[in-house]
Amino acid sequence: MIKDDMFRILTCLLLPIYANQVLAQEDVGEANAVESATIETAALENSALESKALETIVVEGNQVNLIGGALSASEGVIGQSEISIRPISRTGEILEFIPGMVVTQHSGSGKANQYFLRGFNLDHGTDFATYVDGMPVNMRSHGHGQGYTDLSFLIPEAVGKMRYRKGSYYADIGDFSGAGGVAIETSERLENDLLSIGLGENGFQRALLMMDAQFVGGSTLFAAERQHYDGPWDDINEDVGKTNLLLKHTRPVEQGQFSVAVMGYDNAWNSADQIPSRAVAQGLLSEFGSIDKYVGGESSRYSINATFNSDSWQASAYVIDYQLNLWSNFTYFLDDEQNGDQFEQVDNRNIYGGHLQYSLASSFAKMAMNNRLGFEFRVDDIQEVSLYQTRQRQRLGVTRSDEVTQHSISAYWENRIEWSDRISTVIGARYDSLDFDVDNLAGINRFGIDLNDNSGKADDDLLSLKGNLVYWINDSWEAYVSAGQGFHSNDARGTTITIDPLTGEDADRVDPLVRSTGYEFGIRGFSANTWNVSAALWSLKLDSELLFVGDAGNTEASRPSERIGIELAAYYQFNEIVSVDIEYANTDAKFQGDEPEGNRIPGTVRDVVQAGLNLDFNDTWFASLRYRYFGKRPLIEDDSVTSDATSIVNLRLGYQRSDWRATLDILNLADSNYHDIDYFYESRLASETDGVEDIHFHPIEPRALRLTLELRW
Repeated sequence: MIKDDMFRILTCLLLPIYANQVLAQEDVGEANAVESATIETAALENSALESKALETIVVEGNQVNLIGGALSASEGVIGQSEISIRPISRTGEILEFIPGMVVTQHSGSGKANQYFLRGFNLDHGTDFATYVDGMPVNMRSHGHGQGYTDLSFLIPEAVGKMRYRKGSYYADIGDFSGAGGVAIETSERLENDLLSIGLGENGFQRALLMMDAQFVGGSTLFAAERQHYDGPWDDINEDVGKTNLLLKHTRPVEQGQFSVAVMGYDNAWNSADQIPSRAVAQGLLSEFGSIDKYVGGESSRYSINATFNSDSWQASAYVIDYQLNLWSNFTYFLDDEQNGDQFEQVDNRNIYGGHLQYSLASSFAKMAMNNRLGFEFRVDDIQEVSLYQTRQRQRLGVTRSDEVTQHSISAYWENRIEWSDRISTVIGARYDSLDFDVDNLAGINRFGIDLNDNSGKADDDLLSLKGNLVYWINDSWEAYVSAGQGFHSNDARGTTITIDPLTGEDADRVDPLVRSTGYEFGIRGFSANTWNVSAALWSLKLDSELLFVGDAGNTEASRPSERIGIELAAYYQFNEIVSVDIEYANTDAKFQGDEPEGNRIPGTVRDVVQAGLNLDFNDTWFASLRYRYFGKRPLIEDDSVTSDATSIVNLRLGYQRSDWRATLDILNLADSNYHDIDYFYESRLASETDGVEDIHFHPIEPRALRLTLELRW
């Protein structure tokens, strides 16, 4: 019903002719802005309100001056000008613009990516909060994994800007905030209309149309993307069929700006899941082979959202309709010798929510002060979240099936005081309350276990405190000390469970909300049009780690953990033609305590290096060479089994004129045969009599060329 009604709702919102328009225009400030969009992200705007430089901050690649506006050294802004020059092979890789972030894949192109940051194997998004136009992307109590973050519904060319903030020091970020968060904003208008056609190896085809026009007193942007991809696999075609649509109307209203947007995403694909190393070593299949050729998925996401922004008020509301059917087989014939271990995970939900924030500039003892007050609510109405045993995508029986309703309300306060010309403080508090209601739909499952006692209700609340000290050294340097509490929620089904659906034995319930506590010292330096550097030393404690379980295909709560790390980022513009950037992150991640099985956290990355060389020859020829390295990861707690390090080089070459542009992307330029992801768990092949513990991996795709022609008018 929501899908059918969304376009009617949009029409009703767009048709009224509004009264006379007043759009408050702000001075642009620094002359280092060549073009690009103004950062209107409310959190950054308000934190800078009473700073040394009351200016509008502009996005021009890494030339964003956050001195006087940032709360820590671990935040930054990425603009479309930077996104457009770098080669990416899949949409989720736009998060690799965040220093220290690694984005990989262990399954088909339609599944959410795997993310690594600050010593977290974030699985598909746990402990990193992601928002698009104010809408949360992380899925609570998801069928595949807690915090599941699928960015496939984004069109990279339609992203106006991204603002990332690492750490748990920000009052306006709540659930999944241990490692930080990112706010992605789609564009409001275009410099030129765009038609893009892309072709590449392995059946890659992509068409994109983006246009905008003046309509009912504002600007209306339309974008449509269609993509097909078969992949390099020996025995399956991924047969990706992805469609994305975006319709966004933005217009000035009295003392502010209003926008309303509709987004639509639909995709279906086959998967080449991770495979056991022994099968390749024995010659049973190649690195690009598959054991179960019937895994894959279908997913859709439809949303409508509205936002309002003014000097004092920010408000948003959204409705999301989401569905996923995901077929996987990670253990092959370990549990069922006859039918195999393929399973289907189902998630069918609607999400409703909104956000309201008020900012008040005043003074305290003649010192400039600003207060922000915010309120949020979210409802996840999950009609079905289920796990079925399947064979060739046909259901054989239900393991667990539930209906879940999950509510949350949140309130936060943030206070900034300029104590002197050099020192300011930002303190905040956040209150979150979550309610869980689980209703068993399976009755008696395929093992004959009555699961009705797993129905129930739970609730929890949490008060989180934040604090930041900012020391302005001079116009080029600033230092920060930050501390804060964050949290992630656990799967609602775990908060009411009493019976294990696989064994029928008693099961322990998990805590609904899990605390994280972080600390950071950082420094930032900036020189207009020349260099931009930052460094941070940080630590984070988590009351319960969420880990991906390979033989179950989901996440489970584990022991408390502790991380400490350092991050360095430097960007240098040699001249109008040449610029370079390099980012390095090192993290030591361990479980707390001293357990016999060991204290290493499986899947955590110790070292990450990303570097780039960008060339721009007088707005004609351009090139971007990107290098990414992430080091060995422990695969089990005692560190006796580790993955190999992985590195990859991508290259984009391009030529542009005023009305057209051609680019050639060479992905995996060196044709490396490293792994995208590695796990260690037990599985069984059809030819084996018993299960075998082994490394299971998904390879980096081989070198591939993609040519894109863009026409602009």
